[in-house]
Amino acid sequence: MLAPQSAKGHKGVCTPNVLPCRINHNGPVDASERYWQPKTDDDGKTTAYFRGRKLRGRAVKIPDGYRGTVLNTTDKLLPQAQIPREPSSSAPEEDEEDDEQPAEVKVAEEVASFDEIVVWGHDVLPDGTDDPYTRGVAEWIAFAETLHSWQGGDNTEVAKAEPNLASS
Repeated sequence: MLAPQSAKGHKGVCTPNVLPCRINHNGPVDASERYWQPKTDDDGKTTAYFRGRKLRGRAVKIPDGYRGTVLNTTDKLLPQAQIPREPSSSAPEEDEEDDEQPAEVKVAEEVASFDEIVVWGHDVLPDGTDDPYTRGVAEWIAFAETLHSWQGGDNTEVAKAEPNLASS
């Protein structure tokens, strides 16, 4: 389990880019303008060239009420006093299973936040129905809304928690 916390070196707002290639590196890059110069056309379509290949980009906005975050998982553990304990549904005399160790919760530092990502495709714009990243954002938002809502017996929404979407 992860507990997101703001990092001391928070870099502010960024725009993550999902490239259609595999690079054996996971982390930040010092991308100079010599190698990465995305250009937006008058019709709002973004084009860039990476290693001589033409890429077309689609901006995917994070909906209102949500925010994307770039997290760096650490080996630091959240102190046990800060971990919320789940309420037990058992009767007081049935506390035999309370001897279980609590789940280990690691700290994930929030390095940056974003309100959109750019998904790139080779020569064509990524399709919102076929591209797994574009489709995934919509599916995760729908999943989060379902997870944080409760419906009564007549399928009317009774209570809804404030959504909080994090990205890694």
